[in-house]
Amino acid sequence: MQISRHLCFDNLHIRPDCPVKHANFSFSLKRVSPARLTIVKHKSKHISMEKYPWIDHFGFKNEKTFKQRYLIADQHWRKEGGSILFYTGNEGDIIWFCNNTVCADLLLCKLMLCLVLPNRVLWTVELPFGADSFQDSRHLNFLTSEQALADFAELIKHLKRTIPGAENQPFIALGGSYGGMLAAWFRMKYPHMVVGALAASAPIWQFEDIVPCGVFMKIVTTDFKRSGPNCSENIRSSWDAINRLTRNGTGLDWLSEALHLCTPLKNAQDVQHLKDWISETWVNLAMVDYPYESNFLQPLPAWPIKVVCQYLKNSNLSDRELLQNIFQALNVYYNYSGQARCLNISETSTSSLGSLGWSYQACTEMVMPFCTNGIDDMFEPHLWDLKAFSDDCFKQWGVKPRPSWITSMYGGKNISSHTNIIFSNGDLDPWSGGGVTKNITNTLVAIIIPEGAHHLDLRANNAFDPMTVLLARSLEVKYMKQWIRDFYGHLRKKH
Repeated sequence: MQISRHLCFDNLHIRPDCPVKHANFSFSLKRVSPARLTIVKHKSKHISMEKYPWIDHFGFKNEKTFKQRYLIADQHWRKEGGSILFYTGNEGDIIWFCNNTVCADLLLCKLMLCLVLPNRVLWTVELPFGADSFQDSRHLNFLTSEQALADFAELIKHLKRTIPGAENQPFIALGGSYGGMLAAWFRMKYPHMVVGALAASAPIWQFEDIVPCGVFMKIVTTDFKRSGPNCSENIRSSWDAINRLTRNGTGLDWLSEALHLCTPLKNAQDVQHLKDWISETWVNLAMVDYPYESNFLQPLPAWPIKVVCQYLKNSNLSDRELLQNIFQALNVYYNYSGQARCLNISETSTSSLGSLGWSYQACTEMVMPFCTNGIDDMFEPHLWDLKAFSDDCFKQWGVKPRPSWITSMYGGKNISSHTNIIFSNGDLDPWSGGGVTKNITNTLVAIIIPEGAHHLDLRANNAFDPMTVLLARSLEVKYMKQWIRDFYGHLRKKH
């Protein structure tokens, strides 16, 4: 693999001499206790805890525990006067997210931190109830943000007890996307555990009516609109073209062949599934519109939306011509490697993302309203219908959502009493619409990253990064260094 030139930061100045390397880390796992985890270029461990955390932290009848896996990278850590970054995980595979969120190397180099990556939010690898974890709602009932935060607190206590030198060091929470929400909420709910948090691309306000339900899809549309002439307009026109062509069996057959679908379309339900799949593809492209080749959700070229829009620049096309171009655009996302024989409309991203667990959470506490009108966005009109959403959730999982719970639990916009949280958002990222994009106080600060997609600042430094993300990372490090200084300043006063 080609290794690009890497940069570190000295306050607000870029310093090109830091020995940081971006690698797709290889892992060797052995399922023994305690098992060890080897990461190339990292001294990391996979350790079984002496006392496993509870499955349920908030009840007293269920005494079941589970093995919590976590990764440690401590090659830059100082036992004296050091600090510890605590990565708050995501809904997917921890190793996969580690490979795709390795900005920690940048921070480790400058701050001399130890990086800890816990695994409770990960149900896709460490399943507390094994193969039955997703089969029984009584088991899924423990899949909540509150349980994950309690796991983090217990793990930090364990680390302070068992790692010499860690007891009197500051912990800083760090996460992106759902992990960014967890990082912010962890600082809010457990301020005695972490001195601050970096919450990247964290849509903590994408609930109830805190932000308009259409803001997410408007940002997706803007990304396509700015990436090529007629691009968003052609996508908007494609829905009616699909509807017209699929009114009969001949059209269904033609479209199945034109889009190279693995499974042919047979009825109106299949057509709706196809349109949902295409919509999700455009959303995913907006999330990962990175300035370099990447392999996050799928293998993709640099600035993938610009590549997609090259196939959607012609206007006044017939329905069939337009949909043939739609296939070429979809092929950028699903077949950039050239290895796909057909397009599978049952998949939009790697299985490592943990979409099954997230689907359950979206049906319980992570209830995020989305809507489109087909005018301000490039999608078919779709109203947010909580009852229909609730019925679908009950059909799939046997649960009813609680749309107000997250704002009741974490405060919604009423969070000004908290301190030391950085909210970073890229303006290309559709999740920024539900994020904190303006300073709330002088310690609850927002960093906006022009030309930045989904948690770009948490990804490995790359020679093609825009200057905006380099400056954002520099500012994030500056805030963290202040938190660390404040921690040790208070410690000295106590002694």
